[in-house]
Amino acid sequence: MDSLHELPDLEALERRADRLSASAAARVDEYKRNLLELEENSAFLSLAPVAGEKLEELSKSLFGELLEELQTNLTHAIREILGQEREVKAEPSIRDRKIQVDFQIMNDGGPEDIMVGQGGSVCNILSVGLRLIALSRLDPEQHRPFLVLDEQDCWLRPDLVPRFMNLISLIAGRLGFQVLVISHHPLDLFAGSADKIVALEQDREKGVRLSLVK
Repeated sequence: MDSLHELPDLEALERRADRLSASAAARVDEYKRNLLELEENSAFLSLAPVAGEKLEELSKSLFGELLEELQTNLTHAIREILGQEREVKAEPSIRDRKIQVDFQIMNDGGPEDIMVGQGGSVCNILSVGLRLIALSRLDPEQHRPFLVLDEQDCWLRPDLVPRFMNLISLIAGRLGFQVLVISHHPLDLFAGSADKIVALEQDREKGVRLSLVK
């Protein structure tokens, strides 16, 4: 009789077998799902290079008209102010899943190093041009048509400042922008383009004195 009591409980063994069977089936299902997900991810990754190329082609197509407008306007600005036959080239690309645009200055058929010659003046003009173009595309209901230019003429020769300011005044007028220009150049260089000219001068008593010149 004692040996019979030591025999395992058949019902308990059956319940355990059922649990193990159910667990095994769940593991098999999970393995199949993981295998399917792996196949899908592998298929997606295999398309990544092609997708990147297509995205770059699409971006160039979508931004082609805008970039052509940018190139034309900025080239005109540089030629108008500097009086030289430079040309602006805009090249779009995809980097870190973002559309970026690189600008090059072409001079005598080849790229120009902006670190030499009149590179500083070119950067002044490009910076202002890009800001005006960017602001012109903002929603006027959410953004004020107001731009502050702090010493954006710093690299320009004094004789080029009136051309620079006349072009800014013309573009700002067309876009309906108010522009505040801060400069260290002589005030008479702004007489033909500014609606108001205010001089900021040192004062022994107040420290700073503002005087309306125009």
